[in-house]
Amino acid sequence: MKSDSLNDTPHPSDRVKEKLETLRQSIDAIDEKIVSLIAERQQVVDRVVSLKKKNNLPVYHPAREEDLISMRRHQGREIGVDPDYVEELYRIIIHRSRLEQTRVMAEKGVCQDGKILIIGGKGGMGRYFHECFSQAGYDVRIIDKDNWEDFGWLSAGVDLVMVCVPIDVTGEVIQRIGPSLPAGAVLCDITSIKEKPLEEMMNAYPGPVIGLHPLFGPSTSSLNKQIIVATPGRNDAACQWLLDQFIIWGSIIIRSDAREHDEIMGIVQSLRHFATFTFGRFMEKKHISLSKTLEFSSPIYRLEIGMVGRLFAQDPSLYSEIIFASPQRRALLKEYIASLNETVSMLENGDKDFFQSEFLKIADWFGPFSEQAMRESTFLIDKLIERF
Repeated sequence: MKSDSLNDTPHPSDRVKEKLETLRQSIDAIDEKIVSLIAERQQVVDRVVSLKKKNNLPVYHPAREEDLISMRRHQGREIGVDPDYVEELYRIIIHRSRLEQTRVMAEKGVCQDGKILIIGGKGGMGRYFHECFSQAGYDVRIIDKDNWEDFGWLSAGVDLVMVCVPIDVTGEVIQRIGPSLPAGAVLCDITSIKEKPLEEMMNAYPGPVIGLHPLFGPSTSSLNKQIIVATPGRNDAACQWLLDQFIIWGSIIIRSDAREHDEIMGIVQSLRHFATFTFGRFMEKKHISLSKTLEFSSPIYRLEIGMVGRLFAQDPSLYSEIIFASPQRRALLKEYIASLNETVSMLENGDKDFFQSEFLKIADWFGPFSEQAMRESTFLIDKLIERF
């Protein structure tokens, strides 16, 4: 005779239920303390923010954050708590703390009563910086296609002129405005190439000049830990308040000369985006069933195809500007295509030995970064699994 499986299911005794309830109440009490301590910590953070805001100190302090993480990991290890668990918890706490600091510091203007003119103020990045500077109390004015006739009075007495127009018209705009800018105003551009615009700004305007390249787009919710490359032009001291403003907002400033910037960005942006574009184009040409590939996908494929899809969810004109920004970038991409063609014979011959020898050579070139890449990508994959 078969037994009823429901009747066979063990039921906890009343005594066990009481013990569980007691333990759960203890956990609830501890959780209340944890939340209270987080609130107490935030109160101290608020005092830190107030002090930073008063003294124009930056939000992001990488050495302090890493020291804190190291100390908490050591503490966890000493008392038998997984240090990775402790680190993950404190990364979240620090991140939220930094976001709150950034929110408060967004209202802090370094240049008192500063006046800013944004050329291309109705474009994506123009609107983004308009909001940033306005929130910090600056008098922000904009010039766009429909009000060029107002340039004279809008540019009067400004402290900063920021050129936020497409790369292909940046030079023309700089030449148009340069001779009419008020003496002492800082002139900057935000294009993804720096050598040519910087040269054009220096030639068109005798005052303070600096090139900026924000490595983020207008959909960015916060300047917290966002990288901005700064390429010096003329009168660095007069331009420093602008960099200080971004630092206070939580940005990371990377200083570079224009030539070095353009060479590196050829790889970091142009080559990377082009390779992503060609991968997506190949899939579309082959009429690959994207939904089917996702059904069979590993987390790492999901992550990779997510980055491809991210590209095609954005403005094509933005990426065409980045990829085709200069003859040097186009030459680099042709080199990339040529290197792919070199591997065709390997495929035709099924030359596994050649593949493996090239693999090992490249692995040696990557060196210790490969281990770091494994750790970072594993973290991202784990987070992707948790989310989806």
